[in-house]
Amino acid sequence: MNHAVTSIPSSAPTTRVSSPKRLNVFERYLSLWVGLCMAVGVGLGLTVPAMMQGLRGLEFGAGSQINVPIAILIWLMITPMMMKVDFGSIRNVGRRPRGLFVTLFVNWLVKPFSMAAIAWLFFRYVFSPWILPADADQYIAGSIILAAAPCTAMVFVWSYLTDGDPAYTLVQVSVNDLLMLVLFAPIVTFLVSGASSLHVPFQVLLYSVLVFIVVPLTAGMLLRRWFIRTKGRAWFENVLLPRFAPVSMAALLATLVLIFAFQAENITTKTLHVALIAVPILIQVYFNSSLTYGLMRLFKVEYAVAAPGALIGASNFFELAVATAIALFGPESGAALATVVGVLIEVPVMLSVCSVCNRTRHWFPAPAAAH
Repeated sequence: MNHAVTSIPSSAPTTRVSSPKRLNVFERYLSLWVGLCMAVGVGLGLTVPAMMQGLRGLEFGAGSQINVPIAILIWLMITPMMMKVDFGSIRNVGRRPRGLFVTLFVNWLVKPFSMAAIAWLFFRYVFSPWILPADADQYIAGSIILAAAPCTAMVFVWSYLTDGDPAYTLVQVSVNDLLMLVLFAPIVTFLVSGASSLHVPFQVLLYSVLVFIVVPLTAGMLLRRWFIRTKGRAWFENVLLPRFAPVSMAALLATLVLIFAFQAENITTKTLHVALIAVPILIQVYFNSSLTYGLMRLFKVEYAVAAPGALIGASNFFELAVATAIALFGPESGAALATVVGVLIEVPVMLSVCSVCNRTRHWFPAPAAAH
């Protein structure tokens, strides 16, 4: 998720919190803003359906499912986020590899597959009295897409709140972003096809990766390099990046308004489904964060690395998930709705994980004893 991270210090204490740490007003009440966007979007969808239908019909080519307004808004969200990532930090991986190995194991070998299993169980069987098979397919697909995209920028905020090592968090995020280029499409194709009756056109999925990862990633890297070379790192991190925060947040909220406007009929006729979708997402969040945290403790990884690793395993790159669900199944689809439900619950859930980490830091070895 896209949020300014310039308040993160260059180094973080690992044994105690020296002063209270809080999210800014947008981050702290993100679930409220999402709820308001949901209400505004549904209201627009019901009161001006013709206008919303016209916006929904604006696509990059007939049948592409890439909605032009949503694509532009998502670029405005993702590109500033990619500007924050320093891929040169990857050369520091060998310094403390165990924490990174645990993070990658959970993110790519456990998380998407556990989400597929949990979503399949709940939507196919537990919730079958309330959800039709066709809707179940959509919700399973959306849940898988959400879990297959590890969180990026928002992790820096969670890392800050738990006294995580910001340099190591940057390494974890950078490696995950690069792996998404090659693993996201095949994992989504395999799991969605296996857990549901939906067909995933691999070409469309690759096109989504190109449009929503490769393009903003390349733009972000080039802009980062150019601004740092011409203006300096201090100006880039302390002046420029904060200026992008309101733009990214506005784009995020506008995207949600459009998505909920396109889904107004689904939401008003399937309100119960929104609550049901949240259940398997919540289960997988706590399962994967607990697994990551437990493995970090087992392998005696220091707390400043373990806490951000658990938070990366718990949260999702929902911007990419929403864009992919829209590209594959349309902005009014159940799959897109499932990815948006993840946003509704992410902030309060992640704050609860942060709280657990802060209270259990004594479980981990001191930095001098960790390797």
